Amino acid sequence: MCGICALISKSEHISFEIYDCLVALQHRGQDAAGIAICDSKVYNMRKGNGLVRDIFNNTNLINLSGFMGIGHTRYPTAGGASPKEAQPLYVPSPYGLLLAHNGTLVNAEELKEKLSKKHKIHINSCSDSEILLNILSIELQKEDSLTPQNIYNAIGRLYKQCIGGYAVVCMIIGFGIIAFRDPNGIRPIVYGKRKYNDKLYEYLFASESVALDVLDFELVDDIQPGEVIIVDKSFNLFKKICYEKPKLIPCIFEYVYLARPDSVLDNISVHKSRMRMGAALAKKIVDLKPDHDIDVVIPIPESSTTSALQLANTLGIKYIEGFVKNRYIGRTFIMPFQEKREKSVRQKLNPINFEFKDKVVLLVDDSIVRGTTSRQIIEMARSAGAKKVYFASASPPIRYQNVYGIDMAATTELIAHNRSEDEISELIGTDWLIYQDLEDLIESAKVGNPSIQQFECSVFDGNYITADIDSTYLKKLEETRSDEKKSRKLN
Repeated sequence: MCGICALISKSEHISFEIYDCLVALQHRGQDAAGIAICDSKVYNMRKGNGLVRDIFNNTNLINLSGFMGIGHTRYPTAGGASPKEAQPLYVPSPYGLLLAHNGTLVNAEELKEKLSKKHKIHINSCSDSEILLNILSIELQKEDSLTPQNIYNAIGRLYKQCIGGYAVVCMIIGFGIIAFRDPNGIRPIVYGKRKYNDKLYEYLFASESVALDVLDFELVDDIQPGEVIIVDKSFNLFKKICYEKPKLIPCIFEYVYLARPDSVLDNISVHKSRMRMGAALAKKIVDLKPDHDIDVVIPIPESSTTSALQLANTLGIKYIEGFVKNRYIGRTFIMPFQEKREKSVRQKLNPINFEFKDKVVLLVDDSIVRGTTSRQIIEMARSAGAKKVYFASASPPIRYQNVYGIDMAATTELIAHNRSEDEISELIGTDWLIYQDLEDLIESAKVGNPSIQQFECSVFDGNYITADIDSTYLKKLEETRSDEKKSRKLN
């Protein structure tokens, strides 16, 4: 779920523009950030742990000069919390490569072993981004020169080796920018252009279209599954599909929670898809309980706000923002430990008591993962005087691990795993629990782009679209994702 961007521009302030992109993508990663800028011969880079605003200031941004650069905000789906895990990453051979990556390689361990045994390359971090970078380096070394076709050849071979969901931006010193997306298009990446003069366009690649909006770039398109786009130092753009049978199967959780509502991904408006989720939830509520006694609809800010408002409008019930959000607390979903998540909920949300007092309240959230956050919020509503507290989730029950770039939780920590909806309702302490149906969720997104035949929905249905995801793989992944395991790693 990291945020990535790459810019090639005539601007004298390219580092400041990449900084602005990363601020727009901060919601995709709070753990670390970095920027690397190149001119024709050398690169300069700054990165570290923390938020974008904590790592960069005017002085160090001025020192990052050149005509092209890449940036990254890190959410630790793979790897630890060490500053060395921060991206971009660099290798000097064959031309000087810098890379930033969003996603996960499901065969990372196999590739790591291959790099060690066959190529004598030691991977210095826990990040599969370093694996991607070294494989790209090896494949480029097999080509006799740096041409678009040779780059296509190299990444075509990389596609055959690297299995998973990933979007990548890469910078070759003295040459230009490369961006590519996995053959299933699981993780998002878009690109846009900005007119510099009558003969030249500048180009920007980013995880979400909001980063383009910030810099006044026109959205051109999403990078297609298996597609490689190259912009050389003369600002010439080349693109080609480099995988034999690509298929667009984007992650549906981008539309539920990950992406900003003002983004457009794979030609689907995130905002409109969430509106449709709310309307579908409203229909389900009426079907299940046409004589419901809901007085007010209150969203859990902020990713559920759009769905909640549409749900209220569809039901004809009053919509109220009953929680005040402290905007200086990050997204609790992507915080690494349960104790920190629970403490942050209390710091992040505070109820406006009179909006709850003596009312039957329907709380709406985008999803329920571990359930502890939902339970705390329901307790807040009761303490504020609510007569009854109902709870609606804009997504279906999350029962399975994600393996393509979302470090949700170990399966055993997911409240919906091996539990019925009645059992979940009792555990989180609500008077009535309503989940979105998976078919309605898929339709809510698909309306925006009917050409998409399938979405990656494994967290809901357990169907993984790439090979080699078996019980052994999932068990091993579970062991690395538990809060107890993460705590041992840090200690």
